[in-house]
Amino acid sequence: MLEGIVMHPYRNTALALAVTLLGAGTAQADAPMVKTQAPGYYRNMLGDFEITALSDGTVQLPVDKLLLNTSEDHVREVLHEHFLSAPLETSVNGYLINTGDKLVLVDTGAGSLFGPTLGKLESNLEAAGYAPDDVDEIYITHMHPDHVGGLVANGKAVFPNATVRASQAGADYWLSQDQMDAAPEDQKDFFKEAMASLNPYVESRHFKPFTGKTDLVAGIEAIPAHGHTPGHSIYRVESEGQSLVLMGDLIHVGSVQFAEPSIAIQFDSNPEQAVDAREKAFDNAVESRTLVGSAHLSFPGMGHLKDAGDGYRFIPVNYDAMVEPVKPE
Repeated sequence: MLEGIVMHPYRNTALALAVTLLGAGTAQADAPMVKTQAPGYYRNMLGDFEITALSDGTVQLPVDKLLLNTSEDHVREVLHEHFLSAPLETSVNGYLINTGDKLVLVDTGAGSLFGPTLGKLESNLEAAGYAPDDVDEIYITHMHPDHVGGLVANGKAVFPNATVRASQAGADYWLSQDQMDAAPEDQKDFFKEAMASLNPYVESRHFKPFTGKTDLVAGIEAIPAHGHTPGHSIYRVESEGQSLVLMGDLIHVGSVQFAEPSIAIQFDSNPEQAVDAREKAFDNAVESRTLVGSAHLSFPGMGHLKDAGDGYRFIPVNYDAMVEPVKPE
């Protein structure tokens, strides 16, 4: 046997490795677990544009109690079918678009407004190779705190060189003292947080709202998709015939709402209008075969949609290591 092992170096190496692993068994068992993920960014190309999905973290949501036009039992059953349960660990995503001329960020995460599991977008932006000072434009889908909280830190602008864009309808609602005074008591904090997040940019004249369907920079268009909030907007990105629609909060619980798009959520200001906006955007995505991205789909939250009976099927993006292929000589 020994002679055989000496004659076959691969066997010799395997035996040495086995001895090493057996001897190290106790030490391995005592090693502390890391319990953290790698930096949360995912990159892919869209024509000539580089798209970087940025994770702000995850937050547990009691979606069985939040979804409308359904029952708690049904939501739990569907989650179970998808190997999930409530409360559901829910992603918060932002998207960075490098057009070659402009660096554009769509939504900024929660900042310090949601506790320790969120607020990671800035550090993941830096891990992805960019600094907040590099960002030229910020497009806000709507002014809920998990989308605008990352604009500020300690009352100061995190992105001092950026122009912030959002719909005029959203600004007229969320930045209005009169609207806040008229809102139910349990919603007033949403107004306060929106004002605190946007005010540094308003004061520095870096906030420039837009109205309706609008071209913002070359290759990026704002499209009204109201219902989740007054002024909710989605953004269509196009380069070299390829397109991506960033849908904000048109969907929150993919495992449930793709198959049953009539299911709304308590966060919707106008649930009926939100359902209509979702179905219209999804139908357009199916017909045009466009890539979609959404703030609360499991990170990186990007994929394609197909018709599936009365609903839709979501096909996540295929992982791409972003390595330039070797061209044959």
